[in-house]
Amino acid sequence: MKKEDLKIVFFGTPEFAKNSLQKIFENGYNIVGVVTMPDKPAGRGHKMLHSPVKEFAIEKGMELMQPQNLKSQDFIDKLKSLNADLFVIIAFRMLPEVVWKMPPMGTFNLHASLLPKYRGAAPINWAVINGDSKTGVTTFFLKHEIDTGDIIDQEQIDILPDDNVGAVHDKLMNLGADLTLKTISRIIEGNLAPKNQSELLNGAEPTLAPKIFRETCRIDWNQPALKVHNLVRGLSPYPAAWSVFFNDSNELNVKIFKTSIGEPTTLPCGSIVTTKHSLEVACADRMLVVEQIQLAGKKNMLSADFLRGTDLSGYKAR
Repeated sequence: MKKEDLKIVFFGTPEFAKNSLQKIFENGYNIVGVVTMPDKPAGRGHKMLHSPVKEFAIEKGMELMQPQNLKSQDFIDKLKSLNADLFVIIAFRMLPEVVWKMPPMGTFNLHASLLPKYRGAAPINWAVINGDSKTGVTTFFLKHEIDTGDIIDQEQIDILPDDNVGAVHDKLMNLGADLTLKTISRIIEGNLAPKNQSELLNGAEPTLAPKIFRETCRIDWNQPALKVHNLVRGLSPYPAAWSVFFNDSNELNVKIFKTSIGEPTTLPCGSIVTTKHSLEVACADRMLVVEQIQLAGKKNMLSADFLRGTDLSGYKAR
């Protein structure tokens, strides 16, 4: 089969997915339909926000679907009418079996980890939070349980010591687009030898990457400085690690975006030490140097700028 004859339906919503959709389109594949999440209201005016995938699909005149219910008969009938050979899924909702079993050449997903490590909603965050030095992307065929299907291919990258989750996201977004193209090409050629994830686990439990909630992002200053530092990296620039700075009469809610490891300390955990230009907080073993911080309702700024407008004398962190 020529790539022009392969009919693809693409499922995805955020920028991470749009990058792969663009690569597929630019490489001459026949995208017969695009499925993305319904529009969501955003901002103070609650203006309906188009996803990056939707914007690209509209720009290129693609057939676009935004079903509220993935099991609705109208949606199923529409998908069937496209007679697609292959479904490609990137950063989308969990699909019902009636959908992913539809195309004759299968349905594959691009996942932002080296499966079976980091199954779940936030694989990039958890790889950085846990201090991993490597991560990658995986393509796999869908099956019933989420992120458990047979692996088609993988590519690996290094996580550099100063990388935050935003930097790793962008690296994997580009790497994932290339791997998506490679996987489509291999499917056309029939050049596949999918690997069962249970064989890769060798009896061990898979590492999970659950959704990030607000409480996940709260800093525990009783932890070692490296662990707090990695939490900050793994949540920056979004959704961001946070803490409360307090004294006897006031509380400040802050988000922390960048840190570095300071000197060993015997100060009580949460002790705040400032100079004219620096802000440090005591952890279980060392000081953590806070380099970028944001006070609730204000903009993200360097700590030196923050300290010019905020006196933290007598404050502690919790």
